[in-house]
Amino acid sequence: MNNSTLELRTLKRELLKLKEKKLERLKLTKIDRFYPSNGPLSRKHYPKHIAFFAAGLDYRERLFLAANRVGKSEGVGGYETTLHLTGLYPDWWPGRRFIRPVEGWVAGQTNQTTRDISQNILMGPINNLGTGLIPGACIGRTVRKAGFPDAFDTIEVKHVSGGMSLLGFKAYDQKRKSFEGTGKDFIWLDEEPPEDVFTECLIRTMTTNGIVILTFTPLMGMSNVVVAFLPTGKLDTPAPGKYVIGATWEDAPHLTQKSKDELWSSIPPFQRDARSKGLPQLGAGAIFPVPEDDYTITDFTIPDHYLRWYALDVGWNWTAALWLAHDRESDIIYVTSVYKRSAAEPSIHATAIKGRGNWIPGVIDPAANARNQKDGTQLMQEYRTLGLNLAPAINAVEAGLYVIWERLSTGRLKVFQSCTQWFEEVRFYRRNEKGQVVKENDHLMDCTRYGVMTPIGIVKPVVTRRRRPEGTTSWMG
Repeated sequence: MNNSTLELRTLKRELLKLKEKKLERLKLTKIDRFYPSNGPLSRKHYPKHIAFFAAGLDYRERLFLAANRVGKSEGVGGYETTLHLTGLYPDWWPGRRFIRPVEGWVAGQTNQTTRDISQNILMGPINNLGTGLIPGACIGRTVRKAGFPDAFDTIEVKHVSGGMSLLGFKAYDQKRKSFEGTGKDFIWLDEEPPEDVFTECLIRTMTTNGIVILTFTPLMGMSNVVVAFLPTGKLDTPAPGKYVIGATWEDAPHLTQKSKDELWSSIPPFQRDARSKGLPQLGAGAIFPVPEDDYTITDFTIPDHYLRWYALDVGWNWTAALWLAHDRESDIIYVTSVYKRSAAEPSIHATAIKGRGNWIPGVIDPAANARNQKDGTQLMQEYRTLGLNLAPAINAVEAGLYVIWERLSTGRLKVFQSCTQWFEEVRFYRRNEKGQVVKENDHLMDCTRYGVMTPIGIVKPVVTRRRRPEGTTSWMG
């Protein structure tokens, strides 16, 4: 072996060592690779992620309502959690900063999901700790979770100011009482929490002026937690004091078109809006898991040969009515108009209903036969006395819901886009964990069921005018 060959081999070994050191260094500083200044994955290509961080200056409660695979857990929840624990905020960081060690929690659905997702994101695999977002040099003392392999209960993390931050790992299935305790500076809830757990977390951050961030895909539909942030079901009208931002696949430049196509084909149709757009109305708890675009239609003038009728749901707190039209040729039923008003006398409601067409027959909630607590008369009879042509509706709940779902799914039930109150209700319309229909804000949903199950429609009467007698200039002769 000559000298040149030996030198070449020595050089290759040195280069290999340098490469290994570089790879090891990169593994231990994973967080530094997020949101660079330049390149296809630079932070300018993630405006919604950056906006979510920035909102931390003004909001204690923030929800990143996102599609799958857009970086909500690692790129949002895990990233911000790491910065608060270490104090190693990048120069460009627009959000809240802690200049001292902090105490916080990270929580997921179960101990297993918390370990496999959140813990792995922050710490790296159990056999290679320090390769997650928290730099290895910052990880201090760790305490294992009793009875659960490879899971941590708490960890200490070095803060740049000196001292140690403390992070606890929690699980929703440990129930609300396990979230009681001392105040926390921040809490990251990865995946949607039960309402009582969320409330308890808010209490834990009240005395510290701490922050609670939630990152999840809304697979449970318009749950109580989602409604707490979005009382109208729309992203552009969040509840006061709460910040919500939605992120879709289009907000994730790291996803290739091939990846999005493969994901789309693997997702059940009724979950596609939730998983690809982060829209909550199609969660697993939704009663009508059909995309709104499939049944929303531009208003049009209803032809005279369509059958017409309305459905009425009465009560003192709320009274609602809904008008329907049926094209018998295509067997499509259209929801064409709605009415909803609270705390008004029957005469007020009757006048409004007759104003939509006094010739149109209606069906009414059979419970209206119950006595009105105010004056002891039967509401159904009272409305008939006020001039409404009413018949009792068929009130088969599950059968009615199935018929509506089937019509929505097959394109045989459409809703005029002007029926905004109907859309507000359908986004909330859901079942609880026991499979029961949640009876809140559902008056127009009940009307829809009454109307579809009791189709008593008639065509618009032909109005004939008497001929004026010849030789006269007016009806007076």
